Amino acid sequence: MNKVDLAFTPALQQARLIQSKEVSPLELVQLYLERIQRLDSQLGSYVTVAADMALAQAKAKTEELINGDMSQLPPFFGVPIAIKDLNAVKGLPCAYGTPVLKDKIAPYDEGIVARIKQAGFIILGKTATSELGSLPYTEPPGFPPTRNPWNLDYTPAGSSGGAAAAVAAGLSAIAQASDGGGSVRGPAFCCGLVGLKPSRGRVSYAPVGDHQSGIATNGVLSRTVADAAALLDVMSGYIPGDPYWLPNPEIPFLAASGQIPPQLRIAFSSAVQPIGEAAEVCRNAVEETGKLLARMGHIVEEGCPDFSGLIEPFKKVWQAGITAAGIPLSLLSPMNRWIGEQSGSAGEYLQAVAQMQIVSRQIVAFFSDFDVLVLPTYMHPTIRIGEWADLSPEETLKNIISWIAPCPPFNASGLPAIALPTGFDGNGLPVGIQLIGKPAAEATLISLAAQLEIAKPWIHQRPPLFGE
Repeated sequence: MNKVDLAFTPALQQARLIQSKEVSPLELVQLYLERIQRLDSQLGSYVTVAADMALAQAKAKTEELINGDMSQLPPFFGVPIAIKDLNAVKGLPCAYGTPVLKDKIAPYDEGIVARIKQAGFIILGKTATSELGSLPYTEPPGFPPTRNPWNLDYTPAGSSGGAAAAVAAGLSAIAQASDGGGSVRGPAFCCGLVGLKPSRGRVSYAPVGDHQSGIATNGVLSRTVADAAALLDVMSGYIPGDPYWLPNPEIPFLAASGQIPPQLRIAFSSAVQPIGEAAEVCRNAVEETGKLLARMGHIVEEGCPDFSGLIEPFKKVWQAGITAAGIPLSLLSPMNRWIGEQSGSAGEYLQAVAQMQIVSRQIVAFFSDFDVLVLPTYMHPTIRIGEWADLSPEETLKNIISWIAPCPPFNASGLPAIALPTGFDGNGLPVGIQLIGKPAAEATLISLAAQLEIAKPWIHQRPPLFGE
C-alpha cells in the first residue's frame, strides 16, 4: 500500500494492519506528521501539532508491538487521532479558538480523552475550532481560517471545521468532534464525511457536568460508518457524577454497523419550517435518499416536525454560552461580542430553557410514528471563506439560522443524528443528508447508515489536492 492510500485508510483497517504487523504505529504517526507539515499550511486544520508527544508514544507502542502480548492490545492500538481544541488534553494547549488562551496548557485529560487514550489511540494534535465553538465556520480571530480540502476558497464549516478538514485531507485517520447546533454534522456535510452526533447522555462531558442545558455533545468525524460506530463505543458510558446518562447499548455500536436493519418507517422532508425549502442540490439529496430507502424495502413517506417555536429559545441558550465562557467580551470578535451582549439575564435563560424543552417534547413525539427522519444537513451548499465578513452581526445571525436550520432541533431534543455524504454541488464541494433517530437509538441509525453506505459507497472519494 502506498503512503497516500495508507493515509486515507479507515481507522479500523489501520488497527488491523498494526495488529498484523503490516505497519507500525511509528510508521503511521510519521506518515501523518509529514503530511501535516507539508500540507496543513494550506488548510489550517491543526492549531497544535503534538509531534514530540505523538512520536514518543508511537515509538513505545511499536516496541510493545514487537515484544508484547498481542492478545492484550486495545482496539485502536497505535492508530492516530485528532482532538478538537474545545477539549482538554493533558500537556497540550486548549485555546477554545481564542488567542487569549492559546498558551494555556491543560493540566488534565477530559473523560473522553482518557478513554480515547485507553483505547490505544495516539493523539496527533488539536484541531481548529471557531471562537468558543460558537459559529458554523472556522475563522477565529488571531488564527488562519480553516479551509475546505475540496476547494480552498470555501469553509469546512464549524465549529469542528479543523477536525473535518484534517480527516478529509488525510491528515488524521479519524477525529473527535463536538456538536452544540450542528458542529459535527455541518462539517461532515461540507467535507464529505460521516458525522455522528450521539444522544444526550450517551457520552460524558466529565469533568464538566453539562454544556448549555444539554444541547452539546461530543461526537465523531470519520470516513466510514463503522469507524464512527467504533469510536462511539470507545467514548460512550457513564462517568460518576454525570447529570444524565444512558444505559449501555444491547450490542456494541460497531456490531450494529454490520447488521441489516429491519423494515423501518422513515419520514423525509426537504423543507424545514419556518425556514422553508432547501436549495435544489440539498433537496435532491434528500429526495434521492428517500427513493433509495424505499427500494431497500423501508416504508418511506413525507413528514417533518414544525420547528417554528424553537428558534428564539435556542438562540437565547446559544448566546448564553458566550458569556458563560468567562472571557471579557472586549477580547472577543465583534460577532461573539454582539452575541454575548444579547444573552440577557439568568431568568431569561431559564425561561428559554423551559420553552426549548416544551418544543423538544413535540419534536420527540413525532418519532412515535417514525423510526427515522431524513433531512438536509444544511439548507444550502458550503459558503466561501469570509463570505459574511462584511455583514452586520444581525445579518450574519440571520444567515446562520437559515443555513444550519435542520441541525439545532436535535441538539435541543437530545436525539441522535448521523450525517452522510451523497454527492457534490456545482463547485465540486460535497453535499449530503442527515438521519435522525428516536431517543437512544444510535444503533438503528448506524445500521441504516451502513446500509446506505453499501448501496452508495463514498470511501473512494478524495479531495484531488490531497488524495493523489
